Amino acid sequence: MAQSLILGLDIGSDKVKAVIAEPTAEGRVVLHAGITRPSRGVRRGVVVDMEAAVAVVGDVLQEVKQLSKTALRNVYLRVGGSDVRTQTSRGITAVARANAEIHRDDIDRVTRASEAVNLPSNRMVIHTLKQEFIVDGVGDIQDPMGMVGARLEVISLIVDAFQPAVANLSKCVELAGGSIGALIFGPTASASSVLTHNQKELGVIMIDIGYGTTGIAVYEEDKLLHTKVYPFGAGHITSDLAIALKIPVETAEKVKLSYGYALASEVSSKDKIDLGKIDHEAKGVPSRKFIAEVIESRLSEIYEMVNKELASIGKERKLPAGAVLTGGGAKMPGIVELAKRELKLSTQIGLPNRASFESGSSGMVEFLESPEYASVLGLILWNREIRPPRRMLATDHPAVKFFRNFLP
Repeated sequence: MAQSLILGLDIGSDKVKAVIAEPTAEGRVVLHAGITRPSRGVRRGVVVDMEAAVAVVGDVLQEVKQLSKTALRNVYLRVGGSDVRTQTSRGITAVARANAEIHRDDIDRVTRASEAVNLPSNRMVIHTLKQEFIVDGVGDIQDPMGMVGARLEVISLIVDAFQPAVANLSKCVELAGGSIGALIFGPTASASSVLTHNQKELGVIMIDIGYGTTGIAVYEEDKLLHTKVYPFGAGHITSDLAIALKIPVETAEKVKLSYGYALASEVSSKDKIDLGKIDHEAKGVPSRKFIAEVIESRLSEIYEMVNKELASIGKERKLPAGAVLTGGGAKMPGIVELAKRELKLSTQIGLPNRASFESGSSGMVEFLESPEYASVLGLILWNREIRPPRRMLATDHPAVKFFRNFLP
């Protein structure tokens, strides 16, 4: 295989997903192999059992090693967790040259100025996302390179995370034999693989429903306006069913996948399910409507939280491109119709954009045809959407100093 291979790695609460890929000069990505394994030791995007997590990730990376040792040295790792926060920051600098022409060093200097935000010592910057540049008071400039002006400003969205959580996730990869090439925030990774330029320009919300968390990313005028991660996801639907039906979690997951539906009004109460046929120790014959009611209740709660978040930024029911659902939870039948009802927005399932990828293996078709793999595929498109910060925030915390080595 080529020497420029990278590895997208998504260590989720339910599954560990990895994709070996090769970026091309034309801006596309060749997909060489994909690996999926059941996850252990991770809950809501945070490592809770290092030994168990390292064992699973180690198995995945060992399989990667057999295909490409180069990819192990370039791991693009997804960072999730509900402790990730965002804030807007403004940087200002004077243009250095006598002819007032803006060069790359001016852009770098003003970007560094926008990164100078006050954070507790236990938090670290994941991304500095430039929203717009302002030259001599004229804003909404995407790239000021070569323009003329005396004063350069930038408005950036700073994404920061709880440093110990990121450190443990990164340590897990290192102990398993990988080397971190970049840390990438989950919702923005998913957005890069499923959202179109037109959607981002008009105004859209991407909702990534994972097993342990749900992440959102709101775009307008091709800028990331807001992002957030909630500490609940599709796995909570499984737990709700286990409690409601008095069955083991494993059985509840089978019930959800085989008989679940997001809209109870669309399901007949006469349609019964014999739990004994799924698990011989389980008892009861609930209706599919009852199961749908449990599922709808949890999903409605998620959408209610999303609506509150949109209201907080003045975008509730005000996104022309609507909502795009992705993640494993988006595979639930009826979920689009429920989202339309609850969010009052046009809604669709977000699949990875095939125009961004070239399949180097027939086994990659599944990854390209399911919303479940939007995040891991988005990781390998990171350089289109996200630029990792040039440095971590200045702090004397030893772990922060250590992880400076992992980012460009």
